[in-house]
Amino acid sequence: MDSEPAPAAPLAEGGVITHVTGVDAKGQRLDRILAAALPTISRSRLQALIRGGQVLADGTAVADPGLKLRGGETLVLTVPPAVAADPTGETIPLSVAYEDDHLIVIDKPAGLVVHPAAGHESGTLVNALIAHCGDSLSGIGGVKRPGIVHRLDKDTSGLLVVAKTDAAHAGLSEQFAAHGADGRLERAYIALVWGVPARVKGVVDAALSRSAHNRVKIAVVPEGAGRHAVTHYEVMETFADGEASASDTNPPVASLVRLVLETGRTHQIRVHMAHIGHPLLQDPLYGRGFRTRAARLPEAAQDKLATLGRQALHAAELGFEHPVTGKSLRFQSHLPADLEELIKSLRRATARKVLARGRGRHN
Repeated sequence: MDSEPAPAAPLAEGGVITHVTGVDAKGQRLDRILAAALPTISRSRLQALIRGGQVLADGTAVADPGLKLRGGETLVLTVPPAVAADPTGETIPLSVAYEDDHLIVIDKPAGLVVHPAAGHESGTLVNALIAHCGDSLSGIGGVKRPGIVHRLDKDTSGLLVVAKTDAAHAGLSEQFAAHGADGRLERAYIALVWGVPARVKGVVDAALSRSAHNRVKIAVVPEGAGRHAVTHYEVMETFADGEASASDTNPPVASLVRLVLETGRTHQIRVHMAHIGHPLLQDPLYGRGFRTRAARLPEAAQDKLATLGRQALHAAELGFEHPVTGKSLRFQSHLPADLEELIKSLRRATARKVLARGRGRHN
């Protein structure tokens, strides 16, 4: 009886590896068999290598990843050494929450762009990671670069996980594609929004797509016309009107909200909160119609808001299963100083309002 061949050893910096398929490979796709034998190389990378003529089956080059095998073939795979990334490494200070041979968790400051793009060709998180990680980047898709599996907007602060190896990139991508439906991935954000949602806890279920009127913006669209998107929110604290008196019955001017993503779409939290009438403070895209509300804040809070210079959003919690070890990892990030100071100024106004009402009852 044929025994099942052992998985091939992982490749780190390129080389040649031989794998003899077993009888169970009969009728199976070439790329699938190689992916099972080489778990440290992503299936998409293997498909690219096959198409590039880097695989021999019984001495004959094959270029079709979907080739059906007979079983018993000798497969020889040549993996070229990972090439240097196009972006250059730049020494940029990073706040590292966790790092090992496979991945790194960054506490990103507001103002740092994640990936090079038009208008931001340098000075990005990717540039910083290429310099920071150096030779520990074993090659994502054959290139020595960090594997970005999710992003934060330039002006959103908080936790972000990045892969350093092909295997970690594949495992993390799978978890983010599932959006936490299997319980492995958890993401929670803290935001300051205008007004107070009608319910203390709620769900925004609204599909999103690129706006037809402004290509910079994302818009809510009918289900089926865009990508499914779900955001859970919970009001944690509310803040009083700076001009409120003991007899004032107007609703609080702003609130602190915790948000949990069930999906991860571009601008999802910002669009969903604006959609229900509670955009983020200082959101330049989705909260422009609420700018005059700043005049209702206490003077100290107005000053803090004016200097914030970004939407009041922070990625505070991140949890996932380590893609290589299987260990459950959980991280928390404290609010950055700019948001902390704004919240403190809002709390002081609330305390004054409560005190004023207390005097009113006793006089």
